[in-house]
Formats: sequence, C-alpha cells, structure tokens
Amino acid sequence: MSSLETAEHPERLNRIVIEPVTRVEGHGKVTLLQDDNNQIKQARLHIVEFRGFEKFIQGRPYWELPVLVQRLCGICPVSHHLAAAKATDMLVGARELTPTAEKIRRLMHYGQTLQSHALHFFHLSSPDLLFGFDDEVAHRNIIGVIEDHPEIAMQGVKLRKYGQEVIRLTAGKRVHGTGAIPGGVNKSLNRDEIDYLLKDIDQMIQWGRDAVELIKRVFFEQKDYHMAFGTIESNMLSLIGDKGEFEIYHGGLRAMDKDGALLFDHVDYVDYNDYIKEDVKNWSYMKFPFIETIGAENGWYRVGPLARVNNCDYFSTTFAEIERQALKAVTDGKPMQAALAYHWARLIELLYCTEAIKELLLDADISGSDLLNKGDMQACGIGVVEAPRGTLFHHYEMNDDGVVTRANLIVSTTNNNQAMNESIRQVASTYLDGNQLTEPLLNQIEVAIRAYDPCLSCATHAMGKMPLEITLVNENDEVVDRIEKRATGHIQKG
Repeated sequence: MSSLETAEHPERLNRIVIEPVTRVEGHGKVTLLQDDNNQIKQARLHIVEFRGFEKFIQGRPYWELPVLVQRLCGICPVSHHLAAAKATDMLVGARELTPTAEKIRRLMHYGQTLQSHALHFFHLSSPDLLFGFDDEVAHRNIIGVIEDHPEIAMQGVKLRKYGQEVIRLTAGKRVHGTGAIPGGVNKSLNRDEIDYLLKDIDQMIQWGRDAVELIKRVFFEQKDYHMAFGTIESNMLSLIGDKGEFEIYHGGLRAMDKDGALLFDHVDYVDYNDYIKEDVKNWSYMKFPFIETIGAENGWYRVGPLARVNNCDYFSTTFAEIERQALKAVTDGKPMQAALAYHWARLIELLYCTEAIKELLLDADISGSDLLNKGDMQACGIGVVEAPRGTLFHHYEMNDDGVVTRANLIVSTTNNNQAMNESIRQVASTYLDGNQLTEPLLNQIEVAIRAYDPCLSCATHAMGKMPLEITLVNENDEVVDRIEKRATGHIQKG
C-alpha cells in the first residue's frame, strides 16, 4: 500500500480537489495534499454518494431481488440482475439450471458485457487514447472522435446497439429487464429472433477484431509510456472455469499474486466470505475488500478485464485466444500490471463475447422450452458473476416468510477501490509533483481512474463535458490557485 494514502500533519498541507471525476458512471472526487514545494503527500479517491441498497432491500420478498437490484445501475443492470438471480436460485433450491435457462442467461450476459465494453472504450476512453491526454479539452471527447474518426465511432455505436438487442431479446427490454427469475428464465428465443441476431453477428466479430487491432496500435505507439502510466503491482481476482478457461457467468474463484503464483484456486464462490473480508475508511462510502490470509495492508486486489485475462489459462473461442496470447507475450507470460492495459483486455473480452454469442445462437438449446427448476427452499443465497467491471458478489438471507433479512453486496468497483487509489497516487507522484495546475495534468488523474471503468453509482455522466473545479488552498484556508473547467470545456483560471 502506498505511503500517499495518509499524510502526516495534513492541516499543514495545501489541498487540491478534483470534483467531479468525468467520463465515468457516477460521481466521485479526488483530493491531493501538497507541501509548499508542490510535492504530493496524499492522494485519495472519494466516493461521495451513499446508495444504501444493502439496507433498503431488507424487508422485501426474495422474488423481487432480480428486478429490484437492477436499479443500482442503468449501465450494467444485467450484471446485478444475474447475480441476484443466481442468489435466488439457491434460495429456491435450484441447484442446477436447465440447459436452455443457463444458455439464455449466458447470452444475456455476453450481450451486457459487449455493450458495456463498447460504451466505455469508444465513448468514454477512446478520446484520450486517440488524441492524447493533453489534447484540447473541447476536442477530447466523443464528438471529436465522431468528427475525426467517424468509422471508429460508428463501429462503437453499432457494437453497443447489437449488445443491447441481445439483452432486449433475452431479458424483455434493454434496461431493467425481467428475463431471469428464481430457478431459471421466463423465455427462450424463437427462430425469428435467432435469425435476427445471426444476421449481423459476423460483422460484429470482425469489428471486435478491428477494435483489438486499434488498441494494440495505440498501445505500442508509446509502449514504454503506456506500460508505466498508473501502473501498480497487485494481486488479481476473478472467476475461472473448471478447466482454467476464461469465464464470466459461472465458475470458481481464482486469485494470484503479482508474480503469477496462485493464492487460491477453484474456490466455490459460496465460500467467498472465508477468503475475502471488507475494510472501511472514514473518508469514503466505498468499502475496501482484501484477501484475509494476506491482510488489509497487502491483501487488496484488482478485478475486471485485466484480472480475468491474467488469471485464465485460455479463451474457449479462437480469435480471443489468439489476442490473449499476444497480450501475454508483452510480459513474457507474467501478469500484465499496466493500468492502461485494462483497455486492451477489455477489447479482447468484447471480441470473445461476439464469438460466444454466435456459438450460443447456433446451439439448439437456446430455443428450448424447459426453462425452470426448483427444489427445497433455503435461508441463504449467494450469486457471483463477472460484471464488465469485475467480480460481483450478491449475498442474501431470508426468513421463513421469504422476506430478506440481510444483504451484502460487493460490487466490481468496490473490489477495485484500493487499486484505483494506488494508481492515482502513482500518477500524482510521477506527473503532478512540482507542477503548476493545468487541465491536462488534471486529466491524467482521470485517465488513470477511467482505465478501471468504475461505476461510482448509477448517475448519468455528460460525456466529458461536466463542470469541474480545482481549488488549491493553503493551511490558512487562503485560496492559492483555482481552475474551473466549464460545461463547455472552457478553462477559466483564477
């Protein structure tokens, strides 16, 4: 853990506030403390919104959970939908799903991951990568991408649209669907729906391959810089398939250390609480999970695309596996630690989802009629999936009346909380020390955060055009310097 988490004598230091962080889902802020020589002494990412879902779903009937918890997020509701559905499967005693039910859920999940990754890369992150971190702010946004790279922008829009269509046909609607229910699903796909999705899938696969080639080109244009920017060494956590294959819907938990040594492997996620604990800190509403055997100081980890690509032994689809090997070759098979490689891994996953969707559409089970299983009710249900942003835990307990009495959620961004803080500290200490405040320097902090694709809440962002203010205050609460980035992108000093 970095020494920049807590400064000595913070009352003597100058305070810089970056609020809000832009081009992410939700609201957060970054605070930096500098001494009089402009040396960074403390850097923190604060989550300033309190959601309270763990509390107010208490008292609700269990069967509401797959629909209710989707309201956590308008960007990745399917992930919460499926995690809750898997937890309620346990509650109703459905030890296994029917083949059709599981494959419909997988198809829904692949559509969700596809649309979410397309949104984050093409709309939110590509302006930084295509134009440079210090490009003119009025140009460094999705509008700039549309103007300068219309083909890339079009591919991003259509990839996302296709993923949303997969969600619509499996969940009933694009946002806040009802497809997954305790013990299974409420519909399969008919022939017309399958043909509709098959019509464009080969094009989606090709665009997925193009996207990976794009990020590789961008990454290698400034390889040394991209390998160093925001880079930290950490443990990695994800689900893994029975044979070590890449898995985002169901599997066991695997964790490895920074050198690639396994900390635990194929752990039943029902037992997650025996391995993962949660810490709290008085300056953030977001929890700080860690691996219990290592402890809070060094047991934090990363989740999400980079962790999943690092952790898995192989992809089950042809093109994604070729690209996994290309990424691993950069580090001679060792875990990739570069924060910006999250984008590379994210697009490999996008490609995988297009390939996996095609495989499922050609599977006869996808149109089956056997949709539901059930068994003996039980009091505890735990569901885990790999959301686009990382491992997502839903844990519920209910009474004999089927009413929820306790809930614990560890969302993907929570799992990455310490990692995001460590990355911004690396960037702050490397690029901000001794420098006068400027918008491009500010953006470097945001670039480090955006690499993780955090969902800080379910709030809507404004595509990089949110107002932002940074104020530097000395120990006497006197304003030393001030920058305002207006909604138009205009920078006003003083």
